[in-house]
Amino acid sequence: MSEETIGSCLCGDIAFKILGKFESFFLCHCTRCQKGSGSAHGANLFSRSAKIIWTKGEENIKTYRIPETRHERCFCRKCGTTLPTLQMNGALLVVPAGSLDSPITTQPNAHIFYASRAAWDSDLDCIEKLDGLPS
Repeated sequence: MSEETIGSCLCGDIAFKILGKFESFFLCHCTRCQKGSGSAHGANLFSRSAKIIWTKGEENIKTYRIPETRHERCFCRKCGTTLPTLQMNGALLVVPAGSLDSPITTQPNAHIFYASRAAWDSDLDCIEKLDGLPS
């Protein structure tokens, strides 16, 4: 990943850049990430050294933390896109991979909380692959 990475939300109201490198990239299968992503897993990049600069729309960010847990999500108030968040008192930057506009040049390090994965999240390589909508 480059020294400067850019990202935004789906509606374009929020934009940001990340200065620095990501140390890890995990696909999280915990039930909280399944709910938050609406999918089989969350895909997040992590850094203890990179800095985030909000270049547009920071006032449109909403944060939700599950009470009495460390699980936190930031998202656009308008379109709902999951956005980066600083966790652990600002010591850890967590960036949803899908919020990035810059290409991700690294592979995920691991699947985490794999025992919690969705029942339908197996043998996915054997299902049909289409480049667009089915006809």
